[in-house]
Amino acid sequence: MLNHSKKTIRTEANILNDCLIALSEAGCLAWRNNTGKLQDRQGRWVTFGLCLGSSDIIGIAPGGVFFAVECKKIGGAIRPAQWTFIKNVKAKGGRAGFAYNSQEAVDIALALRAG
Repeated sequence: MLNHSKKTIRTEANILNDCLIALSEAGCLAWRNNTGKLQDRQGRWVTFGLCLGSSDIIGIAPGGVFFAVECKKIGGAIRPAQWTFIKNVKAKGGRAGFAYNSQEAVDIALALRAG
């Protein structure tokens, strides 16, 4: 018999996928923004993604406004570079914030809550 008393723990990957789907259903264009570094076959480091600290999801909300959503699981650490990226997007008129579920991501993109 399954024990249904335990809560299912969602990974950031699960949350991110839910957010991408919900954003699309809300009329947004949204893309996954992977960031990091890998070595190529010659041993050279290749950096990918927008920049250090850039959000997990970037997109365009209905009406043409740029948004950025950093997906986190409960208790997930927020790095200083992520705070800086969010702050910079907001300073230039974009919408940005941290989302712990898909509804929060949609609320950020549609400016239904402060991120």
